Amino acid sequence: MIQSILKERILVLDGAMGTMIQMLNYSEADFRGTRFKDHPCPLGGNNDLLSITQPDAIQKIHEQYLLAGADIIETNTFSATSIAMADYQMENLAYELNFQSAKIAKSIAQKVTEQNPNKPRFVAGSIGPTNKTASMSPDVNDPGYRAVTFDDLCQAYKEQVKGLVDGGADTLLVETVFDTLNAKAALFAIQDFFLENNISLPIMVSGTITDKSGRTLSGQTVEAFAISLSHVPLLSIGFNCALGADQLRPYLKRLSIESPFYTSVHPNAGLPNAFGEYDQSPEEMKTMISQFLDQNLLNIVGGCCGTTPEHIRLIAEAAAQAIPRKLKSPIHV
Repeated sequence: MIQSILKERILVLDGAMGTMIQMLNYSEADFRGTRFKDHPCPLGGNNDLLSITQPDAIQKIHEQYLLAGADIIETNTFSATSIAMADYQMENLAYELNFQSAKIAKSIAQKVTEQNPNKPRFVAGSIGPTNKTASMSPDVNDPGYRAVTFDDLCQAYKEQVKGLVDGGADTLLVETVFDTLNAKAALFAIQDFFLENNISLPIMVSGTITDKSGRTLSGQTVEAFAISLSHVPLLSIGFNCALGADQLRPYLKRLSIESPFYTSVHPNAGLPNAFGEYDQSPEEMKTMISQFLDQNLLNIVGGCCGTTPEHIRLIAEAAAQAIPRKLKSPIHV
């Protein structure tokens, strides 16, 4: 269904989950809940865990974004792999975190869809990059060292995918890609899971341009990033995080020219200030996003760090007036 809607209009992705959670000012005890009150290490900041310990709060955040006009909400699973959860000694919770997060998102998406069947809502299973990189060494004195292998990543991602699919995700979003080899491991795990279970869901990918060099952290240009992942039948490819809309526009334009897939963007609310906070107002962000829309660069648009339901409400207003980008035929050289 999502493919047919994309032919007709621009879809709106939700905004930042982390920003909304920070506004709740949760204590260590809130993160722990009763189930993990005796856990041996600190759990503050483990936002994904809140899908288990504070599920009502996560559902409320999803609902706020849906009522603001989001067509697609992302599950609260950005770091919900066994690899990333090792920081909290919670590797064994990976499947449960993904299953519960997808279940929460699916429940509220269905509820809001029932209220307005003409505007169906979708759940994107959020698959983050993990806190390790397969392409680069974390030790400057040992360039050949890797903290994780491709097979390690595949195994962790496959467990995450199973939880997301079992919980009801409509699509899978491999996002904030700073290392394309990590993304390839995620995509391999997804396709492997699909083959084993004889299913198929749309796959979205969103990379991260880390600075004004116009490259990902692992050194790829926009074009190299797109080509590296073109072997997978993606629903969409785009960019998110690291930069605001104004800084991302030239890179999205290049991607829009190159890619045979639908294109997406969910930028930060500007660049962080000296305190790590994002100051760009919803009105300012709407103005910048409107330039993307006027140039016909987009099919899916939303927000990343610093964005709130009010940002998404204004972005949705702009998107409703815009014409979606037409798919291009792939260019083979």
